[in-house]
Amino acid sequence: MSPTSPTRVVVLGGTSGIGLAVALAAARTGAHVVVGSRSAKSVGHLPATATALPVDVTSSESLRSFFAEVGRFDHLVYTAGDALVRAAIADYDPERARRFFDIRLFHALDSMRAALSTLSPTGSITLTSGAAAYRGGAGRLLGSAVSGAVNSAVRSLAVELAPVRVNAVAPTVVRTPLWSGMAEEDRERMFALVGGGTLLGRVAEPEDVAKAYLHLMDQDYTTGTVSLVDGGAVLT
Repeated sequence: MSPTSPTRVVVLGGTSGIGLAVALAAARTGAHVVVGSRSAKSVGHLPATATALPVDVTSSESLRSFFAEVGRFDHLVYTAGDALVRAAIADYDPERARRFFDIRLFHALDSMRAALSTLSPTGSITLTSGAAAYRGGAGRLLGSAVSGAVNSAVRSLAVELAPVRVNAVAPTVVRTPLWSGMAEEDRERMFALVGGGTLLGRVAEPEDVAKAYLHLMDQDYTTGTVSLVDGGAVLT
C-alpha cells in the first residue's frame, strides 16, 4: 500500500534526523503522518497533513494509549535511538549495553506489539538497523550486535505477521543530531573520513535514508528484507 492519501503512517522517533526526514517525505506524498515523541512540542516543522502526539516508547502503557489514540493506520516506522555508543570490549559496560539494546531493539519490539491491534492487515512495519551489521570494526561491537539482532528479528517477524510486511533499513553514518555530542570540528572530520571511505564520497543525509523507508512502504511484494543504505561502504 503506497504512502499516499488517505494512507496513514506512524513514525516513532520522528523528532529529528532520519525519523523527521521520513515523516516529511511521507507527508509530501499526501499521506497523513502521525509522529510519536516524548514531547510533541519538540518535533520539527511538520506540514498540515501531519500530527505530533506524545509517547514514551520505553513505557508499554504509554504505547498502548498512543496507538489507541492513533486508531487505524497503514504503516509503522521505528527510528527511535539514543546517541551511538562506541567502545572497545575492554571497556564493555553491561548496563550501558543494555540501555543501548533497550531503545533500539527491545522497545522496538514492544512498539510493534502495541501497534498490531490497529495496524492494517495489508500494512507494513519498517525497523531500523545499521550497516555495522555487515562490516564490523574496533569500537563497533554494540552497533554491530544490535543491528544484526534487528536484521534477524525482521526475518522471523515477517513470517509470523504475514501478510503484514516487516522490513528494516540499515543506514551507515548519517548527518543527524545523534552526533551533536561531538565537537563540531571533530564531527566534520569524522564525516569527511567516513564519507571518503564510501564509493560515493560522502556520508548520507537523512533525506537519502528516508527514501528507503518510503520504498519499503510502497513495495507491496517485499517482506523480511533489509535495505542497506551505505553509499557502497561495505564494498570498500
